[in-house]
Amino acid sequence: MSETLKVGWAGIGKMGMPMSRRVLENGYALWVYEPLPENRASVVAQGANVAHSLEDLAEAADVIMLTIPNDAVLRQLTLSPGALADLLKPGQILVEMSTVSPELSAEVNDALSKKGVAYLRAPVSGSTVTASSGMLSVMVSGPEEAYRKVEPILACFSSRRFYLGGGEEARYLKLVLNALVGATAALLGEALTLGLKGNLSVETMLNVICESAVASPLIAYKRDLLVNRNFDPAFSVSQMMKDFDLILGAAKSDHVPMYLASMIRQQYEAAFAEGLAEKDFFVLFEQYERLAGLTARDTTASPRDLKAV
Repeated sequence: MSETLKVGWAGIGKMGMPMSRRVLENGYALWVYEPLPENRASVVAQGANVAHSLEDLAEAADVIMLTIPNDAVLRQLTLSPGALADLLKPGQILVEMSTVSPELSAEVNDALSKKGVAYLRAPVSGSTVTASSGMLSVMVSGPEEAYRKVEPILACFSSRRFYLGGGEEARYLKLVLNALVGATAALLGEALTLGLKGNLSVETMLNVICESAVASPLIAYKRDLLVNRNFDPAFSVSQMMKDFDLILGAAKSDHVPMYLASMIRQQYEAAFAEGLAEKDFFVLFEQYERLAGLTARDTTASPRDLKAV
């Protein structure tokens, strides 16, 4: 029974923390592998066990979940000598939930399948807020039998789950979504700047946009950030650059021309060069303002507060 599965979790960061906490709150025995004690502290305080090594994690868990930052960490945790590809046994399941390249994901699958270990690609869509409230969307590909076994675990932190196929389909769909997310920040910033030149306020424009045919949950979620010009990162410029590198890398491998994505990647590069790497990626809006010769005196600027540079 899926209810009896013991869960291991590697990577207790911004997303891993609320996701793993919900698994724990739903009654699963949980072991966490996280090198930074301060990251794992709150989950351990709620009853999670500490796995001090990958060996501990592989020994304790039936299912291991990964929420990690990039390809390099995935390779380290799975394919380096003595890592999970060596440690896991037939019948165990590895669920990788991050945004990583289809190429490396396929390499991990090859290594695990030789060991009789089921490998699920399960990237998520949503924010830390939706993770905490159990409202993420999860895209899954890999062995369907393994997916059905772990779906109740995924349901702890998601409201929607999409099974997409037996291979790397979930990896590609996550890149599709992130291409649209990153492009939205660029297009919206450009459009809002045009409106400022026409004596509209950001608040007025977003009020109308959020009730129009182009309304989206993403724009609604970012509305207050843009109005208040508070670009504390939910997802940073540097993180979006990493994702666009994955998008363009997959496009190159598969010979898919992506003119707009290539251009938008350069806009994030320019933001990085301006010292905005750790700002929220919607900070592209202020980049467009500067290019248009506008500057804001304060964080609640209206058109009358804007002057030519």
